[in-house]
Amino acid sequence: MDNPLTRKLQTYVRLTGADTDRLADALGPARRIGARIDIVAEGDDPRAVNVVLDGWAGRYKQFADGRRQIVSLLLPGDTCDPNIFLLERMDHAIIALTPVTLAQISGRTMQDLRSRSETLEEAFHREMLAVAAIQREWTVSLGRRSALERLAHLLCELHLRQATIGLADGPSCPMPLTQPDLADALGQTSVHINRTLQDLRRAGLVALRSRRLTLLDPDRLWSLAQFDPTYLHHTRDHAGAGVRPREADPAAARPAVRL
Repeated sequence: MDNPLTRKLQTYVRLTGADTDRLADALGPARRIGARIDIVAEGDDPRAVNVVLDGWAGRYKQFADGRRQIVSLLLPGDTCDPNIFLLERMDHAIIALTPVTLAQISGRTMQDLRSRSETLEEAFHREMLAVAAIQREWTVSLGRRSALERLAHLLCELHLRQATIGLADGPSCPMPLTQPDLADALGQTSVHINRTLQDLRRAGLVALRSRRLTLLDPDRLWSLAQFDPTYLHHTRDHAGAGVRPREADPAAARPAVRL
């Protein structure tokens, strides 16, 4: 049975028909969570693995004074960590940034899935490695990328993550995040995010309309962000699918954008 989780794991390894059947059987009943509601709260006992089937969620940490840092974004097909059930308490919270449809895989079922199929074990292991690599890129962004590079890199990542599981239409994909969400993910203020988005628009690199992102010039945007998709660790070749820009001279392709 086709679902976002199966499509995502297929980007790492080739699953058998038996594997996809096992995944479909393992997913519990779907439930709907409203936007801005915690899926899991900090301190909860994570007894099962949540799987995002539709909508966007985010891991976050929040201070007592209300300041919040979104530390990762969960898109359709993402698991809220396939080993989370091994912990006794959550050290962070997960919030539905949009209305989200979730299914759960119990800890016992997850262990059984992976013990019965070497392919599924490899797929979930590769997913964990990719998640760790994404976190490293986010750390680099927060520490060293400029505001413009930081936002450009995130937009490239979000587009490609959706394209690989069939949720992008060429250079266009869903983009439901608000400017405050982007600010919390990128460690900036909403005002700064607004200015940076305007810079990208004026440079003819992106368009944001009706909660959709369009990469108007992927070559130049990837060059500006110095975006190398290797860290996503997809094994499929997406050339020709409207997601990989043509080879270009980075110096010549870099847009002239004034900050």
